[in-house]
Amino acid sequence: MECTLIGAPLQIGAGQLGCEMGPSALRIAGLRTALEELGHTVKDTGNLTPRAFDEMPHPNAAVHHLGETVAWVEALSAAAYEHSKAGMPIFLGGDHAISAGTVPGLARRAAEQGRPLFVLWLDAHTDFHSLETTASGNLHGTPVAYYTGQAGFEGYFPPLAHAVPPENVCMIGIRSVDPAEQVAIRKTGITVHDMRVIDEHGVAVLVRTFIERVRAANGLLHVSFDVDFLEPDIAPAVGTTVPGGATFREAHLIMEMLHDSDLVTSLDIVELNPFLDERGKTAKLLVDLVASLMGKRVMDRPTLAG
Repeated sequence: MECTLIGAPLQIGAGQLGCEMGPSALRIAGLRTALEELGHTVKDTGNLTPRAFDEMPHPNAAVHHLGETVAWVEALSAAAYEHSKAGMPIFLGGDHAISAGTVPGLARRAAEQGRPLFVLWLDAHTDFHSLETTASGNLHGTPVAYYTGQAGFEGYFPPLAHAVPPENVCMIGIRSVDPAEQVAIRKTGITVHDMRVIDEHGVAVLVRTFIERVRAANGLLHVSFDVDFLEPDIAPAVGTTVPGGATFREAHLIMEMLHDSDLVTSLDIVELNPFLDERGKTAKLLVDLVASLMGKRVMDRPTLAG
């Protein structure tokens, strides 16, 4: 496969600085080499730079960096549309606000192909706030509400030509949801699997069911992977740690199943904050997980020195 790496060092959507170093950490951890060793062709376009932006006030005084975020959304949407024409774009974040740009660009491409876009959201959070409901003002908590066409973004974020139908979104790993998000998300058809559902049924059943839905609809599948989806003990490099996340094996199983499905056409990797990492531990794990998504098998893994 032809893979395109696109850096998106956006960090103003989060409350803690450091995510802008995420793309560099993934590159240093060997992402390109890992993909090439699997036989993929890899092109690295470097890091995106948004246009000059204007300050954009909002009635919700908590909202910050709105104008800059909008400029990033525009740049990312254009890049996602461009690089999804052929091959697989892999977006290296940056905080999860990047998905407010990547997903609309991918949805535009999918619409041109006459196919629906589905999103697998691997995250501890639903990120379903609007500009009006966010109490923190951190816009990494808003992308899903935006790209599914919810109210509260009009006049600020770019108008959506192709919103993703909420029923095409599946969230796995959820374990931290604000009350306003709970109220809003219950009104939609989004599938939300929290960690209790994983404990009761296992991730394989949940992922397989969603994959079957995507295949039945002849859909394109975008995977948006937040570091805080993982258990903090194995992935400490994130500013929004929530105990009780996915284990090493659960995460790899999901990636291996996604590879076997042959449905994934794009990927976000977000919220990696190398400033909080332990000697590159999280970055290396993420590279290994992407390798699993792209075809690395259990039999291919060497034994590591203890």
